[in-house]
Amino acid sequence: MLDGINESLVDWSRGQFALTALYHWIFVPLTLGLGVIQAIMETIYYKTGNEFWKKTAKFWMKLFGINFAIGVATGIILEFEFGTNWSNYSWFVGDIFGAPLAIEAILAFFMESTFIAIMFFGWEKVSKRFHLAATWLTIVGATLSAYWILVANAWMQYPVGMEFNPDTVRNEMSDFFALISSPVVIYKFIHTVLSGWVTGAMFVIGISSWYLLKHRASEFSLKSIKVASIFGLIATVLSLWSGDGSAYEVAQKQPMKLAAMEALYEGGEGVGLVGFGILKPDEVKDMTAKNPFYYKFEIPQLLSLLANRQMDTYVPGVRNLLDGGYLQRDGNIALSAEEKIEKGKIAIQALADYRQAKKDNNPELAQTALNIFTYNYPYFGYGYIKDPAELVPNVPMVFYFFRIMVYCGCFFLAFFAISVLLSFIKKYEAARWLQWIALLSFPLAYIAGHAGWIVAETGRQPWAIQDILPVGVSVSRLTTSDVKTTFFMFLIVFTVLLIAEIGIMVKVIKKGPETVIDESI
Repeated sequence: MLDGINESLVDWSRGQFALTALYHWIFVPLTLGLGVIQAIMETIYYKTGNEFWKKTAKFWMKLFGINFAIGVATGIILEFEFGTNWSNYSWFVGDIFGAPLAIEAILAFFMESTFIAIMFFGWEKVSKRFHLAATWLTIVGATLSAYWILVANAWMQYPVGMEFNPDTVRNEMSDFFALISSPVVIYKFIHTVLSGWVTGAMFVIGISSWYLLKHRASEFSLKSIKVASIFGLIATVLSLWSGDGSAYEVAQKQPMKLAAMEALYEGGEGVGLVGFGILKPDEVKDMTAKNPFYYKFEIPQLLSLLANRQMDTYVPGVRNLLDGGYLQRDGNIALSAEEKIEKGKIAIQALADYRQAKKDNNPELAQTALNIFTYNYPYFGYGYIKDPAELVPNVPMVFYFFRIMVYCGCFFLAFFAISVLLSFIKKYEAARWLQWIALLSFPLAYIAGHAGWIVAETGRQPWAIQDILPVGVSVSRLTTSDVKTTFFMFLIVFTVLLIAEIGIMVKVIKKGPETVIDESI
């Protein structure tokens, strides 16, 4: 799409943002999940007056605080990168994209920072009721932070509530409610928060199981496991529902992403869902390939059902989306990629003609150009695409990471169900096999969360904003060496922060919950 130097700049800019985002997402899920769990434990303390639950809540709260502090640091850097590395993107849609980020900083972040001090230092200084309220408000603030960030991200996947201003060459917000309430936003928010809850539950059960294996803090561990396993089971079941809703929205709004998720090259009616498959590396690069699989196990008609809520409906594949010509759900015939690219070029030229006519003070010519531009604007971004093959994301990456996420979700469902059962029949302490599984498998929650984000972001390539702005024209005018330098700087800094967090957490965990009640947090 660009010359070699620019391609290198785009790749390194994408790499730096991916690095920052992936590191940041190590901390966010645990904040969302562990925060709710320790708030539930404090609620039990408030209801019962049992000091045991205060001790338990304070221990998990200490780990929450360590994780929270590092997460804030990485999140701030992530937002600054939109201005430093993606200034063209920020100029083009900053009036819209910046709004939820600003609200997140002003409302949610300040809400967190106000009440978190009371949560940590106010145990003996405020009433139990006020402290409990501060704890829950801190967690609500953290969740609201996630919501506003996800509003911005979901808008990139499905841009709504905006109008393009040809005079400023910028998109401007026209409907704030549409921006914050699109179905893509709602499902993305619910699914993302639930994944954080699963992470928190797996973390608590894993650490508690370690204590059981060490024959330490049995009561603390068993009761923590009981709360976390119930919480995790509920979160996992709800995540199945939200995941289904998210997949449906992908099918309607980003069909190419869905095709990549299933490595579906030739669509059809009553299409099956691939439960397991192994791709042929050479075939997935060939847009004319008929069978990109060495082997696949397929559930008949399930993809059509998930995508369109009917088992016999048509689902387009990669080639169908590039070639066009099929009947869409709205009754229109799908355009080919070539036709969209041509319309995009017309829109870009019409915008240039409009601005020149305005400069020449020719209102009639300006209006004609504006009409042409408005008609073709839905394909504006395609005008920057040189080869239709650029519209196909990395199919193997999207296909395999989607399955990693799904397989992990199935594991969590079984694991939490067994944990709940053994907790209620008081057999968990004797189930050392399950304790080892819990200890060794809680990193799967992080793997599943990162896999989901890789599917979401890699699957929408080449778009920074779906159908409107490709990634290749979103970057700042920097030198590749500048981006490389900051990439390795961030890599070192974030790795040090991660090692420091792990080290501090391990120290707190080894010290154990036994002495927490006598300490000031």
